[in-house]
Amino acid sequence: MADFIGKHGLLTKDALHLVALSGGADSVALLLVLHELGYRIEAVHCNFHLRGEESDRDETFVKNLCTERGIPIHLIHFDTKEYASAHQVSIEMAARELRYRYFEQLRTDLEAETVCVAHHRDDAVETLLMNLMRGAGIHGLTGIRPRNGSVVRPLLCVSRGEIEDYLRSKGQSYVTDSTNLEPDVLRNKIRLQLLPLMETIQSGTADNLARSAYYLSEAEKIYDAEIARETAQYKTPSSLDPHHSSLITYHSSLITSSPSPLCLLHELLTPLGFNRTQIEQILTGMDSESGRVFSSPTHTLVIDRECLIVEPLREPMRPLVIPEPGRYRLDENVCFDVLQTDDVTVSKSPDVATLDAYGIQFPLTVRPVQQGDRFQPYGMQGQKLVSDFLTDLKLNLFEKRRQLVLADATGTILWLVGLRIDHRYRVTPDTAAVLRLSLLVMGTGTWGEVRTH
Repeated sequence: MADFIGKHGLLTKDALHLVALSGGADSVALLLVLHELGYRIEAVHCNFHLRGEESDRDETFVKNLCTERGIPIHLIHFDTKEYASAHQVSIEMAARELRYRYFEQLRTDLEAETVCVAHHRDDAVETLLMNLMRGAGIHGLTGIRPRNGSVVRPLLCVSRGEIEDYLRSKGQSYVTDSTNLEPDVLRNKIRLQLLPLMETIQSGTADNLARSAYYLSEAEKIYDAEIARETAQYKTPSSLDPHHSSLITYHSSLITSSPSPLCLLHELLTPLGFNRTQIEQILTGMDSESGRVFSSPTHTLVIDRECLIVEPLREPMRPLVIPEPGRYRLDENVCFDVLQTDDVTVSKSPDVATLDAYGIQFPLTVRPVQQGDRFQPYGMQGQKLVSDFLTDLKLNLFEKRRQLVLADATGTILWLVGLRIDHRYRVTPDTAAVLRLSLLVMGTGTWGEVRTH
């Protein structure tokens, strides 16, 4: 075990380390070994009050053990059932969240270097089998890692049998959690039923699975390095709108040229909340289903011709009402400047609309495009659906969703912002007064006095 700790750089001799002590064989062995190796340790015990007198028995046992060994101990009590109900999580998840939150808080308060937990080789094998049964990828088949942040697992190199042999040699007792003896949850079924059966079929199964997990963890390093190299070239941030939207574009041709497009898509999209079924459908539809939309809890993805475009979910935009000429803030990045003037010079900037003021009624409203919106594009005869106009420009779904229109009090669209004015409000030789509408984006100039809506 000392070699394992050194190989993985788990513990520093002079630092303080906390040991999660349940009173079971694994945690008792961990406490004793670290104490014998000369590490500076303090024990931590959580009473979750889930097993009645048995929970209190465990607390008494660990207190006596630490007193006998001269090891400081920290005790805490949790109302686990109340926490689970309040947070709508399982009892098992509630205990885990409470336990690790307290460990980290105590570690910080005591300026300890690590929290040592007693997962051993058989726990890693059980985890591997659980993940395999659930259809995990390579990251789920590497068992349990020796380190996860400040949490370390020095016992991963030994089996449960070796732990029990060690305690017998020391004449050290321990307590047994009766719930671990009931095959009522998946991990217990694997421990009590599946692994013993596998050992009857192939002797040394647990050792072989642990070895396989180690080989996979080494292969994982190569896999992660290659995935990082590949994903770097596929992600292209896009700033196509004045709101600085964090679009990401994945080019289909680059994805399909990967040795494993499905694997690559999985690594790209799983962190964004897309599930396995969606990822398989996205891959299948990349070349034939342009316009199809997929949603995760945090993002939206659209297949857009030769690309996959992803955007984080956005809050709906509040319309900006402009009651009279002036400068008005749409959001932290965008303002609209409205000026009435007798200067009939027509601006050539796409961010400025020069309109004949005659017939335009205040208040004006800036809002996103709505279904059924129509206007008469400058230079065209007759009206056109805004959605059709945007499609003709080959805008993608997100560009269409972000497109703003500026309408007057009658609902008439005067300006498809940044793209085209309505032909009926163009400046002509008969124009006497002009309404000049300017889109101002952060970083393009001084805003001066700004009104809010």
